[in-house]
Amino acid sequence: MSVIPGRAEEPWLRSLSLLAFVGVWQGVAMLLDSGLLPAPGAVAVRMMAETGTGELPFHLGATLARVVVSFAVAMLIGTVIGIAMAHWRRLDLFLDSWLVLGLNIPALVTIILCYIWFGLTDVAAVVAVAINKIPLVVVTVREGARAVDRELLQVAEAFRVSWVRTLAQVYLPQLYPYLMAAARSGLALIWKIVLVVELLGRSTGIGFQLNVFFQFFDMTGILAYTLAFAGVVLLVETVLLRPLERRLTGWRV
Repeated sequence: MSVIPGRAEEPWLRSLSLLAFVGVWQGVAMLLDSGLLPAPGAVAVRMMAETGTGELPFHLGATLARVVVSFAVAMLIGTVIGIAMAHWRRLDLFLDSWLVLGLNIPALVTIILCYIWFGLTDVAAVVAVAINKIPLVVVTVREGARAVDRELLQVAEAFRVSWVRTLAQVYLPQLYPYLMAAARSGLALIWKIVLVVELLGRSTGIGFQLNVFFQFFDMTGILAYTLAFAGVVLLVETVLLRPLERRLTGWRV
C-alpha cells in the first residue's frame, strides 16, 4: 500500500532531493577532475563574486523583466482567444489552422523574424517570446472552457445570479486547473525562449552573459549564472505557483 506524503513532509523531501543532486554533482566533479565540470563550491564562490560586483543581479533582473512581460502578454491574449474559440464554433474552425502553424513554427524562426521586423529591441524580444507561447495557452484554455459544466451555468442563470458572480464562482473555478497548467507550461517555455532571444540579439540578460562565457569556455561562469536562474525558477514554483494552485483548486479535494 503506497503512502502519500503529507504537506509537512514535502519541504524535507524536496530539500533532500536538492542535496542529493549537489552530492552527485560533487562526486562526478571529483571523479572527472576537469575544468569542464567545476565543483559546486567553485560555482558558489563565482556566483557570490558576480553578485558582489552587481553583474549577476543586473543581468538576472533584465531577464526576469522580459519573462514577466512576455508571460503576462501571452497569458492574457491566449486566455481570451482560447475561451472565445471554445464558445464560438465558427471562430474555432477559422483559427484552428493558425493555431496549428503557431504550434509548429520553430521558436528560432519567430525570434529571427521579429528581430528583422522590429529591430534588436526589447519590444521584438517580448513579441517573439509571446508569439511562441500564445498557441499553447490557447490550446489549454480552449480545452478547459469546453470542459466547463454547462448545467451549472444554466442553474446560475435560472436563479438569476449576476454574470459577475457566475463568472467568479461558477465559471472560473472550473477553468482554474487549466489556467494553472497553461501558466506552468508557459513559464517553463518562456524561461528557455527568453535566453535564446537574449543570446541572439540583446546586450543584457542571462542569455547574453552565457554567450559571453561560452566564447571564453568559462564553465564556472556558465554554471553560476545558470544556477542563479534555476534558483529563481524554483523560488517562483515554491513561493508562488504551488500555493496559488492549492488556493484556486482546493475545492476539488
